[in-house]
Amino acid sequence: MPTECSSDLFGFAPVEGRQVVAGFDGGAISSDAGALLLGVTDRTVGMMDRFASCFHDERRAEWIEHEVVTLIGQRVFGIALGYEDLNDHDELRHDPMMAVLAGKLEARREDCAPVAGKSTLNRLELSKLEPTRYHKISHNPVAIKKLLVDLFLEAHKRAPKQIILDLDATDDPLHGQQEGRFFHGYYDCYCYLPLYVFCGRHLLVAKLRRADMDAAAGAVEEVARIVAQIRARWPRTRILLRADSGFAREELMAWCEANSVDFLFGLAKNDRLIAEIKTELDRAAAKSRRTGKPERRFKNFMWMTRRTWSRRRRIVAKAEWTQGEANPRFVVTSLARGECKAKHLYEKVYCARGDMENRIKECQLDLYADRTSTATMRANQLRLWFYSMAYILLCATRRIGLHGTELAKATCGTIRLKLLKIGAIVRVSVRRIKVAMASSCPTAQLWALAATRLGAAAKTRASPA
Repeated sequence: MPTECSSDLFGFAPVEGRQVVAGFDGGAISSDAGALLLGVTDRTVGMMDRFASCFHDERRAEWIEHEVVTLIGQRVFGIALGYEDLNDHDELRHDPMMAVLAGKLEARREDCAPVAGKSTLNRLELSKLEPTRYHKISHNPVAIKKLLVDLFLEAHKRAPKQIILDLDATDDPLHGQQEGRFFHGYYDCYCYLPLYVFCGRHLLVAKLRRADMDAAAGAVEEVARIVAQIRARWPRTRILLRADSGFAREELMAWCEANSVDFLFGLAKNDRLIAEIKTELDRAAAKSRRTGKPERRFKNFMWMTRRTWSRRRRIVAKAEWTQGEANPRFVVTSLARGECKAKHLYEKVYCARGDMENRIKECQLDLYADRTSTATMRANQLRLWFYSMAYILLCATRRIGLHGTELAKATCGTIRLKLLKIGAIVRVSVRRIKVAMASSCPTAQLWALAATRLGAAAKTRASPA
């Protein structure tokens, strides 16, 4: 590396006889110019204002520099852009794109930036259910949970005939002494055990729970709440719950049967269940030995446990022989034989629930939903809701702006990389703010299409009915 002529410049290998130097002296330049799409998406779905209404602010108005809606928007936009750590905001508060998204180019006080730093945002995340002397902002968990379902309902132009709600629990590893930490033997670590409910790509529930409980703990209460909210808007929509064997519990199945909600749950195998399909397993094994290929058979039968179930229920069994050994699988369902055959029920309906695991990975890997490192479960639950809102915002960007394009099914991380992380010079004049994005951006046409679609949708929402 050549000798540097300035402590602020970094020298690199010359190109065609010219020196190559670099420095952080470009002025009002942002690496997140594509975030303009997030701003117009927010105006389209009306997220930040409604999310802010779930908080109560008792700060004195004349002393406030950053409104609650600005703080919430800054946190959600930051997560969507890949800034999971609050420490990042000590520099981001000076970023011109953050100011544009906040709708506030200059601070009212000389010692402040247009948006907040880490300390102010940290007080927001540590807000309690009731305001205190040191935490003037409180939040309403009931309102936040309701908003998640409202955003899902509003994403549909008309009520669907049927929806499938996927339930799943996952591990959220902990690396400190957080409240509620518990060592989970299956995951082999200290963790939380959050409950997620999705409908396709739509997130309806993100509930933080201790790991010293059954996977289905609290599921009945959450399902009852969201089903009531859905039926208030869509009274004729058929609802099917789908989950793995951790949710095949009498309490949940009995609630579904009493409330006209269908279910399809995995069922843990045991000797009694395997005995029911002995003939099918033997036939599958015989044919597999002849052909050298995996073989499977399906069977319907009515069954109940010896002590825990209150009634007989339909079981669909997969009697499979593969790699020289039996691989039986079972599901329990309220769906009748006449409306869904065994093979289709298992292979097409039940196995499709695996896509939900991709959604959870998207939340945790792309949007940092497993970064629950504050001391209390209350604060970590609020963090989880911030991550969830960032996921919903990016999903809305994809659904409204990218349908029919190459990114129609892209993950949140891919959308961030290709459409949000765009370098630009931000020029502010008396009459306008010009965001001059990189001319060589490879996704410029796709970005323009998404901006046009989202802008049209925002105008439609803003126009009087």
